[in-house]
Amino acid sequence: MSHPQQAINLSASITTLDALFRARVALTPDCLAYRAFSERSGDWQEWTWRDIDDQVTRWQFALHREGLQPGDRVAVMLRNSPEWVIFDQAALGLGLVVVPLYTQDRADNAAYILNNAECKVLLIEGNLQWHELAQVMPELTHVLRVLSVGKCLVDHEEPRLRDIASWLADIHLEPGQSLPLATHRGEDLATIVYTSGTTGRPKGVMLSHHNILTNINACLVRMTVTTNDVFMSFLPLSHMFERTCGYYLAMMAGSVTAYARSIQLLADDFLIIKPTLLISVPRIYERIWTAIRAKLEAGPTIIRWLFMHAVEIGYSQFEYQQGRADWQFKLLWWPLMQRLVAKKVLARLGGRLRCALSGGAALQADIARVFIGLGVPILQGYGLTETSPVACANDPVNNIPESVGQPLRDIQIRIGDQGAVWIKGPNVMLGYWRNESATRAVLNEGWFNSGDTGRISEQGHLYITGRLKEIIVLSSGEKVPPTDMELAIARDTLFEQLMIIGEGRSYLSLIAVLHAEQWRSLAQGIGVDPDADMSLQAEAVVGLVIERIAAQIREFPGYANVRRVILTREPWTIENGFLTPTLKLKRQQVLSHFALDIERIYSKPNKP
Repeated sequence: MSHPQQAINLSASITTLDALFRARVALTPDCLAYRAFSERSGDWQEWTWRDIDDQVTRWQFALHREGLQPGDRVAVMLRNSPEWVIFDQAALGLGLVVVPLYTQDRADNAAYILNNAECKVLLIEGNLQWHELAQVMPELTHVLRVLSVGKCLVDHEEPRLRDIASWLADIHLEPGQSLPLATHRGEDLATIVYTSGTTGRPKGVMLSHHNILTNINACLVRMTVTTNDVFMSFLPLSHMFERTCGYYLAMMAGSVTAYARSIQLLADDFLIIKPTLLISVPRIYERIWTAIRAKLEAGPTIIRWLFMHAVEIGYSQFEYQQGRADWQFKLLWWPLMQRLVAKKVLARLGGRLRCALSGGAALQADIARVFIGLGVPILQGYGLTETSPVACANDPVNNIPESVGQPLRDIQIRIGDQGAVWIKGPNVMLGYWRNESATRAVLNEGWFNSGDTGRISEQGHLYITGRLKEIIVLSSGEKVPPTDMELAIARDTLFEQLMIIGEGRSYLSLIAVLHAEQWRSLAQGIGVDPDADMSLQAEAVVGLVIERIAAQIREFPGYANVRRVILTREPWTIENGFLTPTLKLKRQQVLSHFALDIERIYSKPNKP
């Protein structure tokens, strides 16, 4: 590579996301930008910023040929890839508004979004998505063109379908040839991001170029990202956390982005990509910890002791470095624990991971403690799609893992009625697309009502305590925020996934997915068949499970006891409809699915 990477500072000339891209290309055209695995060639490929720019120009000529005008909406339904970036930048440079869709979304939901935003172009991957979308194509009256990265089976009844290769085939450009770019400002609409929603139809969050650019800049002030950093991207780019921090931020910082092949191949891709920075939702950290824990529990006691001892000393080292604890004699053991334990575990994550970012949902403090104890600072942050998305984040030198950190630069946080978290700043959305009533319900004089509840410490750190709409009100009138209880119960390795219920009831209950190996061990230990569904309702099983739950929630008030359980072995996934594409639990879906079981357990006489 002929030029060293350099970070870009925002200036009067960089007011839009496409201007940021052009500044990056001009600054370091021949530096490595992206790595991705090619299924066609069977190996990993690399792209420089010049390579991406050349393709962006070709795609712009092709998009222009479709008769699109600035302000028109175009949609992308791809896995993370250089093509995602190319399409996004080509569209933004023409003044188009990009609407991302989740690749795993249902066809009917995708159709709703495409119609609601009146998207004129849709980019998909290939046959699998086309098979799903073909059934709703007659409804998509605004869509003029469907583009497929891979070849689709020819559908003579759908003239709107083209593959990218044929769409671009006759675009031959002279060196330096380009289209006149759109004249637009930072305040103009850049993207409409539809919230995945745990209930009801999604709403289109309108974000401007200014919203996102200021958020990137504020993130880089909070945490240093160097030109030597390598991001491993696997959260969908449809998720604003990944799009802002793993795409636009990396572009501003001059870092390399490598696209993981899949969640299933993450373990292998860690070893290949060797990332220095990781952006994820808590579910991924939970999976990594579950895998580590399973190996520990299957191994000798001395190995488990050594691991936990290393985490304890490592976390004490962290607290000492943060200035929150005095030096202790046991810290002398840290170099040895680091060599015997920490480095071996971190080698499975590529061996170069210097920081891990967590957002999108609450991360269990115990899990953060493990990673930090092994020498990988986890910085938990907080935000929403409506805030572009980061509102708060911990600082590497002021990191309180139980909190979501302090507000970023130029962002204000206040606690309103019922503990509601209100946010104000340049990152707050323009509003919801064509939904003035929903916009008025959450925006008030520049302040955005997050719908979350929280508290602010004397040091200015925000602690999220729950969701306003998720507070459970018992028939006695007592209010129970379920999130803290769920996090406490999840400390028990028996529970893979769980949800507290009890709205309008006289007591709380728990619906839980059991960890397969832990369940088998428990069932065999008390003499029941682990493969029989009826075993999940056996009195001995239920009694033991309730005892284990009680051990985790002793610090909660007496009215917050869990007295009934519904147990299942089937995981809650995106595919079976229990999780959103961002891995958040669809509580209403769980309630509907287990409605008969809920009535069964609450119809039993209550035992004090």
